[in-house]
Amino acid sequence: MFKESLKNFILSPIYKIYEHILWEEIKKGPFPQHVGIIPDGNRRWARSNSLSIRDAYENGYKKLREVLIWLLDMGVKNITVFALSTENCDKRTNMELSTIFKYIKAGLEELLDGDIIYKYEVKVRAIGKLEKIPQEVMDLINELGKRTENYNKRRLTLAICYGGRQEILDAVRKILDDNRLGKISSDQINEETFKKYLYDSELDDIDLVIRSSGEIRISNFLLWHIAYSELFFVEAYWPDFRKIDLWRAIRSYQRRKRNFGA
Repeated sequence: MFKESLKNFILSPIYKIYEHILWEEIKKGPFPQHVGIIPDGNRRWARSNSLSIRDAYENGYKKLREVLIWLLDMGVKNITVFALSTENCDKRTNMELSTIFKYIKAGLEELLDGDIIYKYEVKVRAIGKLEKIPQEVMDLINELGKRTENYNKRRLTLAICYGGRQEILDAVRKILDDNRLGKISSDQINEETFKKYLYDSELDDIDLVIRSSGEIRISNFLLWHIAYSELFFVEAYWPDFRKIDLWRAIRSYQRRKRNFGA
């Protein structure tokens, strides 16, 4: 009953007017330069609609493609997507991981063969414990990296088998190794130096993090890069995420005063 009422409202003239007013409000800017996305709630969406896990990730993948285009059309320069956490890699069943990687693979193939990344000149990178990724998926990531390595207008970063704490620990280990080899001394370690030891030293701090599904937490997502991010949490499960949800997130970002600790 509620879903039917919501659907009717979305199709109503009042909703269209609200949508128009919202766009007119936010299009004046400023837009965030780097948006991080935690696309949560795929499985719960499937359960609530009496669908399968396969349906969950298929629709989640399709929604991500759609949102990617929305953001690029807005002129957002950098997008980072939390595709799969280290905890998911370690704790999900082999069957579910196989399904997840199937749709990650489908998404990478579409990026490779489609026109999105070439039209918008998007450099594609992946970060995380990439050794845990199936080789056929890793091959696609490497090929995308080669084809887009000369692009410098926009960036799409896929966090796969990624954990923020793990990234920081790995950086500390690399620094300790270089310290033992005499390549770096303790008094040389500052934020700028530390960033060079992260998975992608060129990845900028995130301006806005958007998480779907109503969960109000970060879940180990790019802990270093979100130190001063603005956070926006959406009630909708990821496959139900709408353009108007994105616009509301942007409007919320625009209304906040960013002090960066000052």
